[in-house]
Amino acid sequence: MSQQVSVSTAAIASASASPSVSSTAREEARAQATGLQGPKRRIVYVGLYETIAIIVSSLIFMAIGQKASDSGVMAVAASVIAICWNLSFNYLFEKWEASQSVKGRSVLRRVVHAIGFEGGIAAMLIPLMAWWFNISLWEAAVMEAGLLVFFMVYTFAFNWGFDRLFGLPASAQALTK
Repeated sequence: MSQQVSVSTAAIASASASPSVSSTAREEARAQATGLQGPKRRIVYVGLYETIAIIVSSLIFMAIGQKASDSGVMAVAASVIAICWNLSFNYLFEKWEASQSVKGRSVLRRVVHAIGFEGGIAAMLIPLMAWWFNISLWEAAVMEAGLLVFFMVYTFAFNWGFDRLFGLPASAQALTK
């Protein structure tokens, strides 16, 4: 799938590079974007990501000695928190990304995205895991560190694959004349 969009007017092309361009020009530029976009993109993204995450995190919790029932509940609770964080974080990330003059998603931008997302989720889940599993914050942090390593790689790979399958979001597409 092409990562560039042909646009017929210079005003639309400049809308992606200039934060001072009118909202009408930005809307026109977004309308020219290819691939899955907007709320549909976020819903499909979160649904696929979290379904896989619930299954894998339940298995990881059980593999490190937690009861299946506790593992499943924690995985679902973590998923609900992650969905809320995912929607918020990705909205803000794409808003920031749209204001950048360099378009596309480089490896560095993908790494920054993964670190930002996973760092935020870890800050929320460590206290919850300590309470739910009745373990110390240190034990929960160690447990989260293991999950973090897995989810950092998973988030990076999932985002890359999702963008390849569904196209880049409008915020990351380079617009040309």
